Amino acid sequence: MIIKSYSKINLTLKVLKKLKNGLHDIETNSVLINLFDELNIKKSQKDIIIFKGKFKNKINSKKNTVIDTLKILRNLKLINNFYKVVIKKNIPVYSGLGGGTGNAVSIIQHFLKNKLHEKSIKNFEQKIGSDFRLFLNKCAFQKKLGEVFSTKNNISSSIIIVYPNINCKTKSIYKMVKKFRAPSRSHYLKKVNEIKFIASVKRDQNDLQKIVEKKYPKVSRLIKLLDKQKGCTFSRMTGSGSACYGVFKSKKTAKLAFINLKRKYPNYWCVITKTI
Repeated sequence: MIIKSYSKINLTLKVLKKLKNGLHDIETNSVLINLFDELNIKKSQKDIIIFKGKFKNKINSKKNTVIDTLKILRNLKLINNFYKVVIKKNIPVYSGLGGGTGNAVSIIQHFLKNKLHEKSIKNFEQKIGSDFRLFLNKCAFQKKLGEVFSTKNNISSSIIIVYPNINCKTKSIYKMVKKFRAPSRSHYLKKVNEIKFIASVKRDQNDLQKIVEKKYPKVSRLIKLLDKQKGCTFSRMTGSGSACYGVFKSKKTAKLAFINLKRKYPNYWCVITKTI
């Protein structure tokens, strides 16, 4: 059985403060998108992780989120066996799309089914990643670390994702954060129509974007090019980068933009997708 492990984009990202444990408290809107890795899990004599696909060479098959997740599940006595996991990596690595965390969540959900309780979630969040909860919801609003709400606000438009072949390590990007912002008034928790929701998102930003743009000017140029495309409602970087996206008014304008982007940047990975 093939398991689809979805990726996410951050529609907004606000860095609130640095915590004593070294992590950063963030407020974010995120949505899962129809770009996914494909996982196949079978019992084995020992844990074997095999990566396939375009981005397989960017991952250490001996040290990765998947093998860590299996070890955590065994240590917690939630599984007893060893497994062979074959993963077709369709999601760019070090891109801000959350492929690694998404893989971990998919494996945990495969084994635990509906037995994922708050105590377990906190445990996995600490051991796997602070974005763990975001992957439990199609549309999520994280008010602060560990406080994530499922929302009804989504985007139905076509989305272009572009990965400019830059590996952004999350920890190194967050280390460069010098300014912090106050939390919003949680207006994102209210259900509004899509036009109002997009307008609200456009007024906000990703606090990490300027940091990455300064470090990697290619990202800045890419976002500006996305924004100039006909039918682009808004463009932004996701997570800690380096993947960027543009939200388009129609599939037709997205296709035209895709052609323009590939003409300008033939070596950049690019795909048209939408939320799930």
